Amino acid sequence: VTNYATNSINVLLNTGSGTFNAQITYLVGIQPASVAVVDVNNDNKPDIIVANSGSKNVSVLLNTGSGIFNTQTTYSVGTNPLSVTVVDVNSDNKPDIIVANYKSNTVSVLLNAGSGTFNAQTNYSISPGPLSVAVVDVNSDNKPDIIVANYDSSSVSVLLNTGSGTFSAQTTYSVTSGPYSVVVADVNNDNNPDIIVANFDSNNVGVLLNAGSGTFNAQTTYSAGASPVSVTVVDVNSDSNPDIIVTNFLSDNIGVLLNTGAGTFNAQITYSV
Repeated sequence: VTNYATNSINVLLNTGSGTFNAQITYLVGIQPASVAVVDVNNDNKPDIIVANSGSKNVSVLLNTGSGIFNTQTTYSVGTNPLSVTVVDVNSDNKPDIIVANYKSNTVSVLLNAGSGTFNAQTNYSISPGPLSVAVVDVNSDNKPDIIVANYDSSSVSVLLNTGSGTFSAQTTYSVTSGPYSVVVADVNNDNNPDIIVANFDSNNVGVLLNAGSGTFNAQTTYSAGASPVSVTVVDVNSDSNPDIIVTNFLSDNIGVLLNTGAGTFNAQITYSV
């Protein structure tokens, strides 16, 4: 768990029965905003990577075993990093760090140098307000690509991987106002991953179906609750069709949009939280 106000993260170890021990706290950078947990040094122990929105860096806390972590090592990124993911983008079997930098309108890529250390960032220009990032191969070349939701410009960016962990200039696709969260999943079972985005200011979810070769059709929108802030895609009714789950910030509920089977979705069913 990231603690924005206390510049820390908490780890709560599972007792084995679906309950958790008291938190263990680790200090990180200023205003941690996003966390990923991935084994970055190939020792079969998941490590913690944190985007620190107030200190222009990411923290890496290596797992020492038994769920205990070393103190952070930090790496510089752009201004106001708000989203981090960890994926091997250069096919060397070492996970790399990708960060969306909201105020500098960039994505930073930090290639893994081995042993859980990372090279200096390489930056790619993005449309204004990159707020959420996903890394998935969208053009079937076995190289993970970067997809970004740009809040300030009401768009999503796609940066195709050109090989060796470098990326092409962005291609942008319009969505409705205030895209806040993005996920990439094949929702119409054509083996081409599609883009799903939660649009905070327009109270809907946008689905952009993959048209092939890493290009996308115009979005289709589905009504959500008030101010959707996070979206994920999982098959929740065991019909082999991925469904959309969205958190609606100002409605105090979650919405479930069941997949009809052709990459279209039913109206949301809401559950209070």
